[in-house]
Parts: sequence; structure tokens; C-alpha cells
Amino acid sequence: MAIAYTRAYDHILDDLSRALSTVPQFYEAFEMETNDWESLSKDEREVCIRTLADDLFYVLGTESSTEVGSGTAEYDSGHAVIKITANPQLVHLISLRE
Repeated sequence: MAIAYTRAYDHILDDLSRALSTVPQFYEAFEMETNDWESLSKDEREVCIRTLADDLFYVLGTESSTEVGSGTAEYDSGHAVIKITANPQLVHLISLRE
């Protein structure tokens, strides 16, 4: 299974990065503790989030869902979206189509 998309990959990663940053403890995917994350500069944090977004895109190409910190990420091929659930009240839909 691979993720099908027609939207510019960089734009998908931009949206995915913003969504991931709202998930509590998303940095645990890097096996980081809160203190480690907070000690990073803003630029370092942005690189880490972007890397996680890129990695997650490919994970969702083989798994339909996965945990991210205390949230989840799901690929919905029928609707061509990636759904990031930060908490029950905050769900992001990242469109994969233009």
C-alpha cells in the first residue's frame, strides 16, 4: 500500500508538520523527553517536526494508522486525507489532493 496524492509533497508536509505540532508529546517519536525537546532551538524543533512528518508519511504508506505521542495518525485512502488526532476535540485533516 502506498499513499496516493496529487498535491505538492512540500505542501502536504507543511500541513502535516503543523498538525503534528499540536499533538501532546509528539516528540516521543524521537524518544525524547520533555526537557530534551524544550532545550532545542526553534530551528531545531522545526527540523525535527518536518522529519517526523516525512517519516510519518511513509509509515502511513505501509500501515493505515499509527500512534504519534498521545495522538494518532491515519491514512484514509477513500477520502484522500491523512487524519491527525491530537485529542478528541482536535482532529486535523490533511488533504492529499489539489
